[in-house]
Formats: sequence, C-alpha cells, structure tokens
Amino acid sequence: MTKVGDVDRVAFDAAGSLLAQDTVAWAVGRVRAAARTADRSSRRLVIGLHTAAEPHPRRDGFPEPPDTPESFRMRVADDGREVRVLVSASDHCGLGYALTELAERMEAGRAVEAVGAEPEEEQRPAVPVRSIQRAFSSVHEDSPWFHDRSFWDEYLDFLAAQRFNRFHLALGLQYNYGAEMTNAGASDNYLCFPYPFLFDVPGFPVRAQGVGKAEQARNLDSLTYVARETRRRGMGFQLGLWNHSYDYGLGAQHNHPILGIGPESHADYCASALTQLLATIPEIDGLTFRVHYEGGIRDDNRHAFWERMFQAVSDTGRPMRVDLHAKGLDAALIAALNKPNIRPAASLKYWAEHLGLPYHQASIREMEMTPLSRKQLGEERVHLMGVAEMARRFTRYGYADFLDEDRDIDVMFRMWAGAKLLLWGDPALARGYGRLATLGGSLGTEFAEPLFFKGRKGSGKPGERDPYIRDDLRLGTGDWRKYQYGYLLWGRLLYDPDCPPETWRRFLRKEYGDSAAEVEALLAPLSRIIPLVTVTHAPSASNNAYWPEVYADLPVSPWVRSRHYGWDTKSADWTGVSSFDPTLFYSVGEYADDALAGNVRGKYTPLEVAAWIERFVGEGEAVAERVRERLATGGPQARRLLVDTEILIRLGRFFAGKFRAAVEYALFQRTGEHRHIRDAVDILAEAHAAYASITDVADGVYRDELTFGQVLSERGHWSKNVSAMADDLHALRVERDRAAGQADTATGNGRLVLRESRPRLDGIRLDAPERFERGAPLDVSLVGDPDVLSGVTRATLHFRHLDQSKTWNETEMSLDGREFTASLPAEFTASSFPVMCFAEVGFGNEAPVLLPGFESDLANQPYLVIHSSVWKGGAQQEAVPGETG
Repeated sequence: MTKVGDVDRVAFDAAGSLLAQDTVAWAVGRVRAAARTADRSSRRLVIGLHTAAEPHPRRDGFPEPPDTPESFRMRVADDGREVRVLVSASDHCGLGYALTELAERMEAGRAVEAVGAEPEEEQRPAVPVRSIQRAFSSVHEDSPWFHDRSFWDEYLDFLAAQRFNRFHLALGLQYNYGAEMTNAGASDNYLCFPYPFLFDVPGFPVRAQGVGKAEQARNLDSLTYVARETRRRGMGFQLGLWNHSYDYGLGAQHNHPILGIGPESHADYCASALTQLLATIPEIDGLTFRVHYEGGIRDDNRHAFWERMFQAVSDTGRPMRVDLHAKGLDAALIAALNKPNIRPAASLKYWAEHLGLPYHQASIREMEMTPLSRKQLGEERVHLMGVAEMARRFTRYGYADFLDEDRDIDVMFRMWAGAKLLLWGDPALARGYGRLATLGGSLGTEFAEPLFFKGRKGSGKPGERDPYIRDDLRLGTGDWRKYQYGYLLWGRLLYDPDCPPETWRRFLRKEYGDSAAEVEALLAPLSRIIPLVTVTHAPSASNNAYWPEVYADLPVSPWVRSRHYGWDTKSADWTGVSSFDPTLFYSVGEYADDALAGNVRGKYTPLEVAAWIERFVGEGEAVAERVRERLATGGPQARRLLVDTEILIRLGRFFAGKFRAAVEYALFQRTGEHRHIRDAVDILAEAHAAYASITDVADGVYRDELTFGQVLSERGHWSKNVSAMADDLHALRVERDRAAGQADTATGNGRLVLRESRPRLDGIRLDAPERFERGAPLDVSLVGDPDVLSGVTRATLHFRHLDQSKTWNETEMSLDGREFTASLPAEFTASSFPVMCFAEVGFGNEAPVLLPGFESDLANQPYLVIHSSVWKGGAQQEAVPGETG
C-alpha cells in the first residue's frame, strides 16, 4: 500500500503501481490542483483507490468495482475529523473520471465538504465512443496551435475531464479530390498528403517542396506529443488521414508540390509511409480514412489501394480501430478490413454535414435516393466516382444500410460542424444525443468542434483564426475556451444523459457568476434554432454549401436566380426545397398543395416549424431582457455570449419569417389570391429586417470576412448577404403590385387548412414488443386512455426497416376491442434489419397527428425502433486505450 502526500490536507491511499499509472497520476494532479485553489477545510481528505486488476491491500469498506469499462463506484465516509472517499473502478479510465469529478466538485466549493454529493454513487457510460474531432485546415491559422504545447495541455485536460474518450486529429480535409482536381485554388496543401511533411521514407525520393528535415522533425515531434498526451489522459488518439492524393490536378497551384512520386509508386509509398508512421508513434490507437474518391483515390482503383493500406495497418501487430468514412463504402471494402488487429467501423454522418436534432433522419432526401446515371456522370467521372454517386449514392449523408443486425463491422456517427461560430449550449438536446447516439448498436458519436474548417481551401491568413476583431473579445490560440460549455454538455451527457444538472451548473457559476441561471435559460432555447432550421430547410447537404449561422439567401421568388444554391437541391427557391427528413417534415410547396386540398397529413408543417422557432426566440428574449445589462458589463465571455445570443434571436426571427413568407407565396402561386402575396411581402420584409439588424450587433465585433473556405457559403459576413435578400423582396413586391387588382376571395375549393400547432396526445401511445421474432408477424398497437382512443377515427402505421435505402410502407390499423392494431407480415420481419415505425392518428375532421412525435424540446426520437430477438442488445463498450486493447 502507498499513502501519498498529505499536501493541502489531501492524501491518496492506493497500491503504488496504481498511483504510478499515467492516467491515474494525471487525475491525481487535477485533484491536487483543485485542492490548492478551493476554499480550505479544517478536515483532512483521504481518497482510496481500487480496481479489480490492482486492488487495494485492505478492501474493507470499498464498493465492488463495476464490470463496465470506464465506470466507477464511490463511497464517502465522514467521521468528523477526516473524510474518506473510497473509489472502486473498472479500470484506470474509470478512476480518472472519479478523480476529475472530485476535482470539479472541490473547485466549486470547500475542498472537503464538496466531494460527497451522495454517501454512495455509481457512474457508468451510456455511449461507448465519445469523440471530438479537430482539423488542421490551414498552415497559417492552424500551425500556431498545432505546435503549442501549452494549448494541448489545457485543451486535452478539459476534454478528458468532460468524459470524452477519443480525440480525432484530422489531416487532409483541406480539399475534396474530384471537386477541386482542376481548381487552381487548391493551394494550401500543408499536411494534406501528410507523410512527406513528417519524414522521409527509405527507398522513396518523395519530398514536399520547401519542407526541410528540421521542419519535418518539428511536425513529427508535435504530432507525437499530441498522441502521447491524449493517451496519458485516458483518451484514445484517432488520427484522421482524410486525403491520399499527392496532386489535385493540372490546375492546382500547390504551395508545396509533392516531388518524386507518381502513379507507379503511389500505393507502395503510402503503405510504407503508413507503416513507418505507426511504428514511430505507437500511441496512435486508431485511424480514420476517407475511402471514396474525395479522399484522393479513384473509385476504379480503390480496392487495390486500400487493400495495401489495410494490410499495412494489420502488420503493425497491435489492435487498431479503423474507421472508414461511409460515403460510397461497399461490401468489397468492408471485406478488405477483415484482417488481424483491425477493429473496423463505418463512420456515418449524423445529419449530413451539419448539426441537427438528436434523432436520426426517418428518411433521406430524394437527391440521395436517386442514383446518377452513367450519362449524367460521363465516362471519366464514372471511373472517378461511379460507386459513390451511382450504386451507393444513398450512403452520402446518413446511416444508409449499415445498421443490419448481422453486420460484420461496427458503426459510429459523426456530427459535422453546423455551429461553426456561435455559442451553443442546450442540456436538453445534449441529453438527446446521449440517448440516441447508439441507434442500431452504434458505438457512439464524434462531434466536429466549433471553428472546424476555419481557413480551409487556402482562405486562411496569418493571425486570422480568431474570428474577433474587438480587442477585449479576442481569443488567441485558446479559441476553444469560448465553447467550453458546449464541449462539457456533449461530453458529460453522452457519458450519462441522466447526470445531475449540477454537473454543468457549477461550470456556469464559475464562468458567469450570479448570472449563471439566466445564462443557462437564455442559451438553451436559442441553441435549438440552428439544429431545427438545418433539419427542416436543406438547400445543400454539404457543409461547404450551406451555413445557416451566416445564411446565404435562397430566394422565395422563382424569378430571382439564387447566387449560390442549385447543384445540391432539386429546387432553386424556398417553396420547393426539401427538408433533410421528408418523411416527417413537409416542404413548403408540398404543404401548400395539401393545405389547399384540405388533406393535410400528419407531417410537421413549415408553419409549425416557424412557431417552434418563434417560441424558442421568445423564451430566450424574455431571459435576455433580464440579464442583458449584466452581461454587457461582465467579463469577455459574458460579452461574447451576449453578442451571439443577440445574433441567434435575430436569426430565429429571420428563419421563422422566411418559412411563413414562403408558405404565403406558395399559396399565392396556387390560388392567385392577392392577400397571400401581400402577406408574403410584409412578412418577408420583417424577416429581412431582422437579418439585416445582425450587422448592428456584429459590426466591429466579428471580422467582416469570416473564412471557412472560398465559396459564398464558406466565407463572408451577414452584411454581405443582405443585397441578395433585397432582390428577392423586390421581385415579390413587383408580383404584389401586378396582382393588386385581384380579389381576395378564395379561388380554390374552400378547404384550406393552415396548421401551425397540434394537440398533445398524452393519453395514448404507440406500443410494440421490445423484441420481435424474425419471420413471425409483429403486432403494433395504439394503447392508453379509453376516452382518448374512443375519439380516434383513423390510424395508419408507417413502417420500414432501419435502412435508409428503402422506402416507407403503411398499413391501416384496425380497431380490436379497445386498441387499434396493425400486424407487420412475416415476410417483412424476416429481414436482418431492425424495424422502425410511427403512427398517423386522426380524430374526426381534424388533421392527423404523429405518434410518438416530438416533445416540446425536440430532443426525443419521434418513432419506435424494434430489434429482433437475435440482436445481441446495444452497442459494445469500447476498450479503454492501453488497457484491454
């Protein structure tokens, strides 16, 4: 037994080998640092540590160690003179979480009194993989933090303390091969094809022009430091090698051309370089590859190339998590991963390339469901991208067909950076991610952090990663600190969606003082606006082409040509653009058609979306009225929060107005009634005024050119989008004036149904067994309050396999005694996929509603998912780096 230190009246009681282990030693240091800064206590604190593998010599009083990785049990005893905290953990990572939790409690109160929230407690993870992704996108803007040891120490400390267990450093995301292969703008290729920027490979004369041996050594040393320090804190280090093209085409003007390589040596060099990299940095726990054409390998050559690369990984002799970006992923590539030491996973996009709501799309857009033809692509592009854009096109932006219960590969989700710039922080949505990230047995979720892609595609400039120009708000290389609250919610609520609110409230008190409660109430509803808009308005699935925070306008009027959108949407205006989930959300034009026919379905309407946004704005604005003056005179972070929430309020008003104006215009198009075009103009004018007023808040605060790339939706400022909006409003005013002589009496059939709210069905629910037998009928029922059920006049069950490549089926539910029931046929349940379903329920002449549907905070799953009895049950807990392999 070792009893270490009675420093600051805190001692540790554990086996010496346990205290010497890297993660435990790091976490002990966190406790000691907290004890030095916390209010002193007259009593002594003794912390006993115990694992099944390294037990305490005297086990009396210790709880039994949990059997789930990354878990701990903690028991507190207070005899009046000293407080003893006895921690039993499943592994070193679990001990690290217990100790960092104690450290945070100590920082929030008196050193001893704060530690024992409960006499005994247990914490275990709900989501096996909880990851943060950071990208190196610009030599000018990212080199400073990449080489800054103090940045990494503080940043990784925070991630590990918030229960992230994986950190993904992504290299090679600067460009998408195929999109930029003939683009002269493909200039900043630093670390894009990474190997020659790190070392020379014996036997290959490959060099990055202008990069000498000293610079290579510095880059390799920094990468090694990041991997080692990530592992030391109990997290896995995932290295993303997103690009394997050494040349983006004849038009590319690379700053550092790659010399001494050609098609004949490319695969051999890459395999040898990867072998050398993994041998040089043994702390690399996993690799992420982009295996479709945008990663630099043409579809007609990819199987041979990736077979070589996977063999190189296998030959390292140590277990490696290998994630394959799922776009274009097929059975042949998955089979190639079946090698010793490789733990394969498909990394799926959660909500295309954006930040969406916690649930997963019930369906994908028609754009993704419709494969391109050889004629549409042309023969050369068929060779380049034929798999990804033809037979496997539906894999672009969702979970596709990867959630088969009998699959031979793990899956996990990646949430792209939709909130790149503005603050985000909603415990309700974060809880939702924690509950729903493991859909279909997924390992978990990886979040692309804020400011992701900053300076991408050669748009970066020295010193301009910091988006602020106001001196008192500037962030420096510690820009991540602005977003700590969001990181905390993601990490802690992925680990445990039911963790107590004190988990984040102590941070808010530390950051915002007496305004903490108001800050939580202010930011939560406003943080739902961008995810909701993203889900319901989808002019592009690409992060490159759609940025809701700094929205480049898509017009309402079809007479105005969009300055930006078009290639990734079937409609060039708001009335026709799809949502990212067309099964659950109407497009504007589709809704107008059904509303005029008096046949509105259970899908959520654009007016309901507008009402939700307005509610979130109203809730946030009510808090802002109370706290605005305090935030304005507070510290830098309080002032940053005030600016961002003022922008979110205005964005909310804009998007709500845009939805409403588009509905009115769609009704005008179909009826010719003047009142609709008149209302469209008036509502759109108010929406545009709200957007234009963002410049009053942002001018002099944010840079007037926010650069995340080169095209309109990747760079700019709110002020630069106003003129396009003026063109749209002008076109609508012209139509209004031309229609001024038309009567306001209805020219339709008089059955117009406008829905912007729906009744809650608290008394009934959709019920199904927890498991079904494959090849046997599956009964699904509406059950609950007989009085509510007696009013149901029709009920339709919508059902599909958990497979986005398939379309939805529907069947009428029949009244069976007091319940409505539908039976899914045996031939449907014989599939190896889980079943998903929801009901559309009607009452008399009212428009139907959906069950389960959304709760008011939009954080739940609006359908049921039912697994078969064959299913093993839930995601398998990920191994802790360096412990169980």
